[in-house]
Amino acid sequence: MASSADPNSPSSAPTGGVQSLERAFDLLERMADAGGEVGLSELAASSGLPLPTIHRLMRTLVACGYVRQQPNRRYALGPRLIRLGESASRLLGTWARPYLARLVEETGETANLALLDGDEVVYVAQAPSRHSMRMFTEVGRRVLPHSTGVGKALLAHTPPEEVRALLARTGMPAATEKTITTPERFLAALEQVRESGYATDDNEQEIGVRCLAVSVPEAPTEAAVSISGPAGRVTDAATDKFVPLLHEVAADLSAAFARTSTA
Repeated sequence: MASSADPNSPSSAPTGGVQSLERAFDLLERMADAGGEVGLSELAASSGLPLPTIHRLMRTLVACGYVRQQPNRRYALGPRLIRLGESASRLLGTWARPYLARLVEETGETANLALLDGDEVVYVAQAPSRHSMRMFTEVGRRVLPHSTGVGKALLAHTPPEEVRALLARTGMPAATEKTITTPERFLAALEQVRESGYATDDNEQEIGVRCLAVSVPEAPTEAAVSISGPAGRVTDAATDKFVPLLHEVAADLSAAFARTSTA
């Protein structure tokens, strides 16, 4: 007589992987999406997994340091993930640098790769311009999204209520007199990004500096590429030339992401 498979056993999943591992990573991603503490019942409702399965997986993740249990019995992401995330960001930066170098070669301006990490934008890779007057953003620097081109590119397709909630958490401090400082204006700027296909930072983060940015389509995490330089060089005429190049590099990055995820 054939026996039924135990849904809680670490058997092979339909994708060819180990089912318990896939479920554990799915729970970690759901916790990251929640942005804070979660309870077992919330994870059960969002994942469709039975409570005993979730409890077993969470107990293992807590023991490994990837999840921590709070005094109120709810769960949050654990400190051991920080080292993994930092290492992954460094590797991503090294891997993406040739694509950014192509942007520098063809535009002459500094190129960046940025990710959305929680409520902040973090720069994970840069290829510097060869001009003596050039823009420099330290890799690892974190900025608020409302005053940057990459921030607009990253949030352009986020539902408005989520954008408002993010802005309420971070505030909208003015870096310059041109910084957008109201949710309504920022949402209007995101609408313009969706219509034009690219985002701009026009003296909003630093006077005299312009930035052009596009999102990386179908990336495993929210990512954007940008070029930045003096406003005298990143003109409207230059924008017409630079934006198609940004889209080409973003598409190449997306294809590279797809290759690595299926390797």
